[in-house]
Amino acid sequence: MSRKPTFLVVLALALLTGCVPIEEQAQSGSANKQIPIRYEDYIYNETIKSVQFYQATGVPEEVLEPAVTSLQQGRPVLLEFDRLNAGPQRLVAKLIHCNYNWTPSNLTETQYLNDFNEFFITDVQNSVNTRVPYVHYRFRVPRVKMSGNYLLEVREEGGNLLLTRRMMVYQNLTTVTAKLGLPSGPSGRHTRQPVEFNVFYQDYELVNPAMEVKAVLRQNHRWDNAKFIPSPTFVRDHLKRLEYVFFEPKDNFLGLAEYRPFDTRSVRYNGIGVSDVNEEANPIEVFLQIDKNRSGEVYSQEPDINGKMLFNNREYGNGDVNSDYTWVDFELKASEEQTGQVYILGGLTDWRISSDARMRFNSERQTYSGRLLLKQGYYNYQYVLQQNQTIDYSYYEGSHFETENTYDILIYYRPPGSRADLLIGYEEILFNRRR
Repeated sequence: MSRKPTFLVVLALALLTGCVPIEEQAQSGSANKQIPIRYEDYIYNETIKSVQFYQATGVPEEVLEPAVTSLQQGRPVLLEFDRLNAGPQRLVAKLIHCNYNWTPSNLTETQYLNDFNEFFITDVQNSVNTRVPYVHYRFRVPRVKMSGNYLLEVREEGGNLLLTRRMMVYQNLTTVTAKLGLPSGPSGRHTRQPVEFNVFYQDYELVNPAMEVKAVLRQNHRWDNAKFIPSPTFVRDHLKRLEYVFFEPKDNFLGLAEYRPFDTRSVRYNGIGVSDVNEEANPIEVFLQIDKNRSGEVYSQEPDINGKMLFNNREYGNGDVNSDYTWVDFELKASEEQTGQVYILGGLTDWRISSDARMRFNSERQTYSGRLLLKQGYYNYQYVLQQNQTIDYSYYEGSHFETENTYDILIYYRPPGSRADLLIGYEEILFNRRR
């Protein structure tokens, strides 16, 4: 059944939800002067959209790569984002060196940078023939002198904070090897993915590694559920080896399911996951197919991009400036309202539990519904349930050992007398790789 609204409803939506909030966003920058910086991936201004931070590899899918690079920086890290309903402005980027737990280190800027720590973003383009006007910014992160964690902040020239992003620069002074771990007992055998790893340091001296070596394990390059590991399980000093073994099911990640996809790269026909498009609305409205709870289903092998997104426009190409912004309407079938809150989650929400991504229960349709203003592209997403500040990632998605996921391992060490944690090892493992 078509869900296109009548002309009057379209007009009302355009006035109430389409145009006014977007225009108001452009005026919100003046309220950000006193917002404190957060040492995490965060957007401080509602006009900032479609942020991508990645290692440039020279292939079309490079935006799917994490913001992780070697100290030699043969492949630079790039930042791209849009600002809605605003003309080109002078924006300034700055780098802050951080410890393994994302607190600022005690290093001075001259210890980790060759240049003055103020970089103007000069690669700026206006959108072309889009109903929602925006400016697209692109910035190449400068080279640094030390390994470790870096927070990139972007501000207006006048000081208003716009966004922050996390970047890692490693120097492989150790060797990290990962492998499939032992099954996680009866409760986790079919739902969790055990990853174990060793750190070899034959050519690099580690003083007191039980206390000074820290590790971080991430699933699909996400920080919202990353595991911070304060010490190795075993130290084999005679073998120059650190062992990381996890015995409790909770210490291993849920495999979950392959992400749900939708494709809005064209509004002239219905892409993957799309049931209807209303081109008369401004912005255009895209209605997705009604989703269902997948928690009771067996594993289904579907291609995905691990919760991330790719921007493009099939008609005109050059998704950076030709892709328009559309309202995307989500619906999730539900026989009754939950005691907690249901949210859309993925790269499209910056991996955050956001009020904009909260779903509302519709008793007449027996669905949860929500909408997001998104740039045309190919997206992955999932649904999560939050109850008493606890997030259940598997309530609507289920969890399977067979799911394809990417894990990366970051090894940090603070040498004696040092004032910061260095990133001395990095490794990535593809779990259940099929391509």
